[in-house]
Amino acid sequence: MNDAPETHPKFRLGTRNSPLAMAQAVETRERLCAAHGWALEEVELVPVLASGDKVLDRPLAEIGGKALWTKELDAWLGEGRIDAAVHSAKDVETIRPDAFHFAAHLPRADRRDALVGADSIAAIPQGATVGTSAPRRAAQLLNLRPDCKVVTFRGNVATRLGKLEAGEADVTFLAAAGLERLGQSEVGAPLDQNDWVPAAAQGVIALECRVDDANATAVLAAIDDVAARVELEAERALLAHLGGTCHSPIAVLCEPSDDALTMRAVLFSPDGSDRVEGTVSFSAGDHAPIAALAADLLSRAAPETAEHFGGA
Repeated sequence: MNDAPETHPKFRLGTRNSPLAMAQAVETRERLCAAHGWALEEVELVPVLASGDKVLDRPLAEIGGKALWTKELDAWLGEGRIDAAVHSAKDVETIRPDAFHFAAHLPRADRRDALVGADSIAAIPQGATVGTSAPRRAAQLLNLRPDCKVVTFRGNVATRLGKLEAGEADVTFLAAAGLERLGQSEVGAPLDQNDWVPAAAQGVIALECRVDDANATAVLAAIDDVAARVELEAERALLAHLGGTCHSPIAVLCEPSDDALTMRAVLFSPDGSDRVEGTVSFSAGDHAPIAALAADLLSRAAPETAEHFGGA
């Protein structure tokens, strides 16, 4: 008879069950265990099948938006079935339930997009079919290459690469950070972020827990990366002031600059014909200049662009 005491994990991390999401959860577990001196088995990974992973034949904006990545994890977190949720920050809707907060952010990985199927935007064949379901990627591409045709491309990395291999499109875009976390960086060519502006929050893993869970908050705070948090909060502030949703073609580049940060933001009409951009510098945590930037962008945007932002 085995009289060994039954062991229970100290901490339960909820995650989507896609390969990339699981890789992010594994990285989070490793950082938590290193910070607290725990064995790996003391942090349990709890996978959930998200609604956004179930329906792959329609754009996310048509079937419920970014909440489809978070609603199952939100339910489990609210019920106490997990202690924290691991998110790709760019997939989290701007307005979150008051019961939750981001208690930690992992160091930001590569924020660039990677182009798969061509070495550069200029190298995409004339009239090529480009697979993407991201309004930002579609609009930014059409702004630079109006000769191209955009078709809906959803699914995890392997699914999208399979669609590309099957000839459903000539090229597609993937997040460079995601490819790196999957050990597949060779698959795509990262695009210069000054020429091809990335998504808000891209490359950041955000860890969310209940506001009233002081233990989980303290556990996560030990691995919070201040630089990533400052950038993420600024970029999400811009989305909030713009009224940005998963329908909104918005690109953002926020970087440290001397003792401040500099943010470059670009709004597009969905067909790429209208492009309006602006830049602002601000101190960490001071979001008033970001609100002013949002107002300025919306004031200069064409109606066909502004109508896709709730702040209009």
